[in-house]
Amino acid sequence: SMSCVPITERYTVTLPRSSLQITMPRIENDIKLDFKDVLLRPKRSTLKSRSEVDLMRSFTFRNSKGSYRGIPIIAANMDTVGTFEMAVTLHQFSLFTAVHKHYCIDDWKEFAAGHPECLESLAVSTGASEGDFEKLGAILAAVPQIQYICVDVANGYSEHFVHFVKDVRQKFPSHTIMAGNVVTGEMVEELILAGADIIKVGIGPGSVCTTRKKTGVGYPQLSAVIECADAAHGLGGHIISDGGCTCPGDVSKAFGAGADFVMLGGMLAGHMESGGEIIEKNGKKYKLFYGMSSDMAMKKHAGGVAEYRASEGKTVEVAYKGPVEDTVKDVLGGVRSTCTYVGAAKLKELSRRTTFIRVSQQLNTVFGNDT
Repeated sequence: SMSCVPITERYTVTLPRSSLQITMPRIENDIKLDFKDVLLRPKRSTLKSRSEVDLMRSFTFRNSKGSYRGIPIIAANMDTVGTFEMAVTLHQFSLFTAVHKHYCIDDWKEFAAGHPECLESLAVSTGASEGDFEKLGAILAAVPQIQYICVDVANGYSEHFVHFVKDVRQKFPSHTIMAGNVVTGEMVEELILAGADIIKVGIGPGSVCTTRKKTGVGYPQLSAVIECADAAHGLGGHIISDGGCTCPGDVSKAFGAGADFVMLGGMLAGHMESGGEIIEKNGKKYKLFYGMSSDMAMKKHAGGVAEYRASEGKTVEVAYKGPVEDTVKDVLGGVRSTCTYVGAAKLKELSRRTTFIRVSQQLNTVFGNDT
């Protein structure tokens, strides 16, 4: 019986595991997925034709109380994509443009005078330095019709960035603020509580982004969108899926995952409205497209790459694609078609009609995978 066992043997002291694990790196074992890892499951539908699908969305924003109506696809705030020319064309399709931060005040005044109707479907972009804050104030004073501010840094996790968003909110109480980039729910919540309305989600998925290669940091985009949308919607905020779309199907997957807006860079590069000159090589036409932390962008805007940082973007030559209108129609047609396959009469219903199936391969590549 227990009474014969010496008392010292009867009780074993167990140290808490945490004291042994304190120096161990952590591994999250939940599966995280990218657009290429899933397909959408088709569902029965009453839609007769994709022409019946309504892609327009209406949002009221949590902090600015501003309202939006349009097709929630956004041209990225990159030199060669977020141009005034792009804004003019995309506005005609009810799409949105985050205009890059390198236009001067006179450029803005001239554009506003010539295209006042476009100002409701664009954002002015800014970095998070003191100079950026002053320039933002000057542009918004010169063009008061602008309703959206895109505060964009490579790393939305810094305390300085959160303070900057608070300052922008304080100075512009009724402007709608987009802020990013982040990939996890806790940071989405922090930025919404700091005053942002729409959080830009994506670290490393962009076609000319080399952050994952240079730093090893990132998060598979589909999972990032699912988790961040959940966090934002719980607080009445919104999110943008920024980066990683290679085809119209990826745009649908981002919406299906819960993104309120989808931002496109590479898919809108290489067009007539994209920035930069047309280059001719061996009778073929190209346009340059580059990441905004690339050597190219830093040489152009900052006089070069600062000695303490590595370039986190690359420069590519994109085959010239002509007017962006055809690409826009291709994307919108694809998303409408997705909606008919899953039985969503409106884009708003797509996420609740979405079931993702995990796959190991998306495409049949027997005749190449670019068709």
